[in-house]
Amino acid sequence: MNATPTPASAPRIAVIGAGPGGLTCARVLERHGIAVTVYERDASADARDQGGTLDLHADSGQIALAEAGLLDEFFALSRPEGQAKRALNRHGEVLADYTPPADEDAAPEIDRGPLRTLLADSLAPGTVRWGHALRSAAALPDGTHRLTFDNGTTADADLVIGADGAWSRVRPLVSDAVPVHSGVTFIEAHFDRVDTDHPEVAALVGDGHTFATGDHKGLLAQRNANQHVRAYIAVREESEGGRPAGLPGDTEAVRAALLEQFTGWDERLRLLITDNDGPYVHRPLFVLPAPHTWPHTPGVTLLGDAAHLMSPFGGNGANLAMLDGCELALALARHDTVDAAVTAYEEVMLPRAAALGDGADILARVFGPGDRTAADVPDFGREKEEYRRAAAAYGNR
Repeated sequence: MNATPTPASAPRIAVIGAGPGGLTCARVLERHGIAVTVYERDASADARDQGGTLDLHADSGQIALAEAGLLDEFFALSRPEGQAKRALNRHGEVLADYTPPADEDAAPEIDRGPLRTLLADSLAPGTVRWGHALRSAAALPDGTHRLTFDNGTTADADLVIGADGAWSRVRPLVSDAVPVHSGVTFIEAHFDRVDTDHPEVAALVGDGHTFATGDHKGLLAQRNANQHVRAYIAVREESEGGRPAGLPGDTEAVRAALLEQFTGWDERLRLLITDNDGPYVHRPLFVLPAPHTWPHTPGVTLLGDAAHLMSPFGGNGANLAMLDGCELALALARHDTVDAAVTAYEEVMLPRAAALGDGADILARVFGPGDRTAADVPDFGREKEEYRRAAAAYGNR
């Protein structure tokens, strides 16, 4: 994809959030000679755990990385073997066991931390202003916006791009929508040095992902880099005032409560509850009810979870955020005005997100009553074929 010449004007562009979408947007803008500033609440790229592994799809995340000039670097860091998938029922019976071919590149895995570092390090020095948590964004009489940060600094921008996730501080400028609890909560558990210290968990998870669901619950695990496994213990959880009530805070009390909920499940699966290193992490799943749209608002737009917060099932979140960021940057490079660029971007992004929905129906199906059967398991090989087909169609637009 080739860009038309950059507009002569130099708008002040502020990206709020240095996640995959915001950093991709900034990288593509800089490749087209457009200055941008990214404001991020974290003190540095590695100030906190970035989360688990991502599969970057050929028809979305990889398209964005190619436009960012980082696709080869991504493949060098990624784990193609991480595309392996094993599905079981709650009794431990294997329903599907997919091993990718050695040359499968439709959706390789990469941990969130290395991906963030790859994108952040590709930007010009000073592009990311770490330690800038947005407190408020307010419209000014001249059509620009003033950003106020918790550290006491302010900045004015001609375009504010909300890439600040589920609880976006930018979203209220265009929409009064707020995330709602999906009814499902993940309790995250960690396993370090899994091959040596937790060999039974290592065997269960293999090179990629293992998941078992049934009776409104689930046990899911993913291999990360450096012999690390993250498990997600999925439970139905009632909400109070829009937020889930939560399990007990003490680690042993949480473990006891979870073991009671998973009574009767195969003991190999229950290792994901009993053998973890350290405390559990409470991760309720929220979604933005779809379709989430807003009237075109000069000087502001959204991307990624700020625009379309979805269930993690399907792996669309980070992939769409990166594609959003890429397409918004290209629109800004190809149009004479910011307003025309944002309009063109939203005309593509909003319908695409609406068509995918918020994933609440997937959660209801995956964590439904009774036992799963082989018929409930997706065809993982066909999924990869669909990513390649859609990537080819995208390139031929």
